Amino acid sequence: MIYEFRTYTTPIGMAPELARLSAEIGRDIRKDDYGKLEGYWLTEIGPLNQVMHLWSYADLNARQALRAALGQNADWRNRYLSVAGPLIRRQDIRLMHAIKPVFAPEGTGHVYEYRTYRCRVGKSRPYAEALRDVLPAREKYSKNVGVWLTEAGQPNEVSHMWVYDSLNHRAEVRAAAGKDPEWREYLKNGPEMLDEMSTAILTPWTHSPMR
Repeated sequence: MIYEFRTYTTPIGMAPELARLSAEIGRDIRKDDYGKLEGYWLTEIGPLNQVMHLWSYADLNARQALRAALGQNADWRNRYLSVAGPLIRRQDIRLMHAIKPVFAPEGTGHVYEYRTYRCRVGKSRPYAEALRDVLPAREKYSKNVGVWLTEAGQPNEVSHMWVYDSLNHRAEVRAAAGKDPEWREYLKNGPEMLDEMSTAILTPWTHSPMR
């Protein structure tokens, strides 16, 4: 299984309009026939004026074939891209392998956090596997959605997503996890393996399977 995380940057204030077009036009055309939509979010804290959407494919060959087919879909080109394209100023993608099965939380109204860590050369897999192994301790406080190794475009990168009931819940969870002995022991590995850390708080749009 290969995962693709796409980040689209819009003009100021236009991310909700791009998300609306995706929900009302693009989703009906694309469905899950050209890759499975796992989630669709707007950035709330972190880089602003962005939408982020996660797709899954059987493998890279399937992704290439399905995206080629999507590009030939007249409705996709004429009904969706013609109106959505002008709202996109920049597109970035990550092609990723999951280190653990992706977890889709039940219910709605969640807040998501997507964290990206740039590792030192050769340290991404050991770091990702260490994170996977300590999840039983960390998930006592909140659920992990996924842990991924980036294949392209940024090598030496680990990313992971967490789900919370609210921003207040996130603050409570992080305070509690910070006192957990197993989690604190795991965190000691960070300075030796990581060069950069960034995060974004995401809110799901109406057509996101993860709500």
